[in-house]
Amino acid sequence: MRDVYVIGAGQTAFGSFPERGYRELFAEAYAAARDRVDHDLDTDDIDEAVVATLGVGGRQIGLSGPAVTEHVGLHNVPCSRIENACGAGGFAVRQGVQAIKSGMADVVLAGGFEVMTDMSGDTTKYWLGVSGETEWERLTGTTFSGVYAQMASAYLDAHDATPEDLSRVAVKNHANGAKNPKAHLGFECSLEDAVAAPTVADPLNLYHCCPTSDGAAAVLLASEDVVAEYTDERVRVAGVGAASERVGLAERDNYTSISASQEAGRRAYERAEIGPEDLDFAEVHDCFAIAELIAYEDLGFCEPGEAPQLLREGVTDPDGDLPVNTSGGLKSKGHPIGATGTGQVVEVFDQLTGNAGDRQLEDPRYGLTHNVGGSGGATAVHIFEQEVAR
Repeated sequence: MRDVYVIGAGQTAFGSFPERGYRELFAEAYAAARDRVDHDLDTDDIDEAVVATLGVGGRQIGLSGPAVTEHVGLHNVPCSRIENACGAGGFAVRQGVQAIKSGMADVVLAGGFEVMTDMSGDTTKYWLGVSGETEWERLTGTTFSGVYAQMASAYLDAHDATPEDLSRVAVKNHANGAKNPKAHLGFECSLEDAVAAPTVADPLNLYHCCPTSDGAAAVLLASEDVVAEYTDERVRVAGVGAASERVGLAERDNYTSISASQEAGRRAYERAEIGPEDLDFAEVHDCFAIAELIAYEDLGFCEPGEAPQLLREGVTDPDGDLPVNTSGGLKSKGHPIGATGTGQVVEVFDQLTGNAGDRQLEDPRYGLTHNVGGSGGATAVHIFEQEVAR
């Protein structure tokens, strides 16, 4: 099958934009992605589009994909809408890669969007809750912070970890996000502030939880047959992995790992023909601080129970051996559901092409994205490679 390359990627700022509609946000992200293509890319060049959105608030649930692609001039281009909760963006990229590898398309737009801040907190909880197990979680009053709090409690009981380790995730990601002009919460926080924040769902406090955000992100993919027409950069999609897991936490064998992440990571490494030791950086799904610690272990960055040590030793800091969430992650950059996974790819593309500004790492070759739906019901992992030295 043909290789697939990222030829452009862009996003809006993530945040609260009550005056902006979802079509406008998507159009900005699409224009930003096109602007990043070295050579001209015409709208007519795009063979297919895949759009990710949960549809928070009920806006345009049916035909939400064509609603945004038609708005940017992709007339008669086939468009599919992907909904896999918070992992929708990663799965949109995966479907775009599949379309190219199958030979049905040469250029694909994989985008995502969400508007989340124009509702009350209770309403937002409802729309987020539909991505959990409906009968035994949402309808019994359990929120996602409550679900991840159960995972955090189990992890702290099982391993040499403390709530302070959860706060270290927030401190690191806020420091990274403070250097990202697109971040929703682009400010630094001290460890003392992160430890002392109000409790949301014990042991998780306010600094252990990501914000809900408005925003959009878009990724342009091309086959090896046409990539030279669009760019001199060679950011290859080296590996793709995806897997599903039981949606409800109570249905699983343990609370301290996500089997879908483990399997998706295994498949991505196998297809990229590398291991976690070869990665230069990663963007992982840190909707809650405990999710980042679990991701370290599920993706093979360390053994079970060793994730807090990676944080304490600075391994995942920007100047560490494996920087994680240089964008600020969901915690600081923000979490507009459908745009989160595509936004992760924007950061990887920026890093691999030397366009990450103050966050730029030194000559990275391999970057990984890890996008999770719900509390682990579905996970998509991608590995990207910079093939040509700058």
